[in-house]
Amino acid sequence: MVQTIVNRSQVPLDSCDLETCQRVFDTISADYRVAKDSDEAGRMASIIIELYRQGVRDPNHLRSMVEAARGLFEPVKGGEPKA
Repeated sequence: MVQTIVNRSQVPLDSCDLETCQRVFDTISADYRVAKDSDEAGRMASIIIELYRQGVRDPNHLRSMVEAARGLFEPVKGGEPKA
């Protein structure tokens, strides 16, 4: 019998996985005032999904890794969303 090794990144995300990713995305978007339809939001979402597929499942770790990858250091106190 031949065993197939399935890479974790090849396994589809289920609704719980997507919910976790969405919560992290929503938190970062709100804290940094990133418009959800902006290019930056798309880049953040891609990073979140990729990190999650690679095994980063803790929301706090996801958040800190996305912040580091995108150069986000201080949440925005007020004002308009970034485009």
